[in-house]
Amino acid sequence: MGEKRGETRYLIVGGGMAGHAAAAAIRELDGEAPLAMIAAEPERPYARPPLSKGLWLGKAEESVWLPEVPGLALHLGRRAVELDLAAREVRDDAGGVHRYDRLLIATGGTPRRLPSGGDAVVYLRTLPDQRRLRAAPGRRVVVVGGGFIGTELAAAMASAGREVTLVLREEAVGARTYPAELAAHLSRTFRERGVRLMEGRTVTAVLARPGGGARVVTDRGEELEADAVAAGLGITPDTGLAQAAGIRCADGIEVDARLESSAPGVFAAGDVARFACPPLGGRARVEHEDAALSMGRCAGRNMAGAAEPYAHLPFFYSDLFDLGYEAVGLLDARLETVASWKVPFREGVVYYLEGERVRGVLLWGIFGQVEAARALVEGRAPTSRAALAQAIPT
Repeated sequence: MGEKRGETRYLIVGGGMAGHAAAAAIRELDGEAPLAMIAAEPERPYARPPLSKGLWLGKAEESVWLPEVPGLALHLGRRAVELDLAAREVRDDAGGVHRYDRLLIATGGTPRRLPSGGDAVVYLRTLPDQRRLRAAPGRRVVVVGGGFIGTELAAAMASAGREVTLVLREEAVGARTYPAELAAHLSRTFRERGVRLMEGRTVTAVLARPGGGARVVTDRGEELEADAVAAGLGITPDTGLAQAAGIRCADGIEVDARLESSAPGVFAAGDVARFACPPLGGRARVEHEDAALSMGRCAGRNMAGAAEPYAHLPFFYSDLFDLGYEAVGLLDARLETVASWKVPFREGVVYYLEGERVRGVLLWGIFGQVEAARALVEGRAPTSRAALAQAIPT
C-alpha cells in the first residue's frame, strides 16, 4: 500500500490540552487554513485534571470533553514516528505522511515506571487509564508515589469509598513541598480520612496475581494485597521525535521566547517544552494545566503569525479531601518559609524565600489571589520580609 499524504498549513502532534489550546488559538487568527492534529490516543482532546479529581467524585465523564475546533482534522490513534525537517513532513505509525508549514510538538511525557509489575500497575495519564482503575473489582487499592498525582488520586479514591494505602518515599505527605508542620497536618488528615500511609518506603516489586490484582512488596519486606495498583511517579518529557530530527533538547524541547524550537517553524508547548522563566531561576519545564493552556495558546497564535513572547508565570492547584490550594512559583520545603495563617492549616498563605526574594507562594484555602502571588514572585510587588504577613490578605 502506498503512503497516504496530507497537506496542511498547521500540524499539531499531541492530542492533550496544550495541543487543543493551540488549535483553538490558531483558528482565532486563521479561520480557513488547513489544520490537523496527530494524537496517539483514540479519544478526542479532553481535560486531564478530572482524572485524579472530579471523575472519582461523581462528575460525569461527558464533562471532560474539550470544545470542538472548527475544521480541525483529527488523526486519532496514531503516533508520530518520524519528523523530516527538510521536507517538512511527519510520518505516523499508520503509514500516513503529513506535510506542514508550521508544526507544534505537544507530546507531553512518558510516566516513570516501577521496576516490576508491568500491566498490573496503572499509571494515571489518560482517560482509558482512569476507566480501567475505576472499573477494577474490589476495594483495596495501593497508590505508589507521594507527589502531585499520587496524593490527589489517593484522596479522591478514598473519598469514593476505596480502601487506599499510599506508599510514599517521604516521611510525611508533601514533605518535599510544604513546611514540616503543614506536611504533618496533611498526614494526619489522610489517616483520619481512612488512608493507610506507609511513609519512608519505596516499592521494590509488584507481583500480578493470576486471578487479578497484585501483591506489592516494599523495601522493608512488607507485602500488601491489592485489587488495583496505581502509580504516580512523575514523567519524562517525550522528546524522542524532536531529538531524532536534531532539534535541541535538554530535559524537554528547548524553545525561545516565542516557543519556537531550534528548528524554524517548529514550536513546542506543554509538559515537553523547556522555556525561559526568569522568576523560576532561568529555564523551566512546568507540568500543570495552566502551563499547558497558556503555552498552547501562545504557540498557536505565534504559529499563525502573532509574534508574541511567552511571559506567563504558570500557577497550579490541587484538591485533597476538603483542603484545596493554588500556588505560584517554586514550592520547595528546603527554602525558608514564612506562614501567615487565618485558620491554622486551613486558610493561609505560605511564602517561600531565597534570601530576600520571594520564590514561591502557596495560597492554602485562599482563592482569587493568584495575580497578587504572581506579582510577588515576579518582583512586581515590592515587599519587605517584615511585611510578608500582610502582603496577601487572608
